Amino acid sequence: AVVRGPAPFVFTDDPADGTGPGRAGGVREVRWDQARDTGSASGGVPEFDCATVLLAAAYDVQEQLPQRLLRALPPAVVVPDEEDCSPLRDYLEAQLGRGRPGDQIVLDRLLDWMLVCTLRDWFDRPEANPPGWYGALGDEVAGPALRAMHEDPAHPWTTAELAGRAGVSRTTLAKRFTELVGDGPVAYLTEWRMTLAADLLAHPELTVAAVARRVGYADAFGFSAAFKRVRGESPSAF
Repeated sequence: AVVRGPAPFVFTDDPADGTGPGRAGGVREVRWDQARDTGSASGGVPEFDCATVLLAAAYDVQEQLPQRLLRALPPAVVVPDEEDCSPLRDYLEAQLGRGRPGDQIVLDRLLDWMLVCTLRDWFDRPEANPPGWYGALGDEVAGPALRAMHEDPAHPWTTAELAGRAGVSRTTLAKRFTELVGDGPVAYLTEWRMTLAADLLAHPELTVAAVARRVGYADAFGFSAAFKRVRGESPSAF
């Protein structure tokens, strides 16, 4: 499961199955600020003599870029146990507390892998509502254009050049891209650049001009105007 914080949450086998005397006496709210590291390379994992073990991890997401994905998720994403991620979860559990050099690096990457696997499984389910760009990445027309913009946002992309990546006309790309993503290629590129810029502006060593160059603007003036139009405030005030 993937749960959006920071609100507390309750685990139960059935939402209609309440607790009572002699039942689930140890149930309590789980809060993000109560998390403890029990599986680092320097520590061990306690032995449990119960049928269910909860493996929990948290991501502290401050950047703007991941928000594009988080906004598309419900408060809780639950993927049934029989889905593709189960073998990965079992392997992750087996790695905890082994005390071998490099364990924490391995665990971190396994956790990233499991998160991606879980989200993929969720977005493939009929009740999910993935963002338009997620589905468009697999499209034979819009996908090549999206990947090109993601890989090199500073390039001076034109609709014609992006259409060439997919081997279609500008009109075909613009129509298909807008159908799937909700915006045209140029509008999406601007939004993508401003999202990247918002994270870059959090680094005090980078000037506005330096950020502008990294996201494809020749000067700070043009970048500042675009940033304020998209984000509602100037880069210096962000």
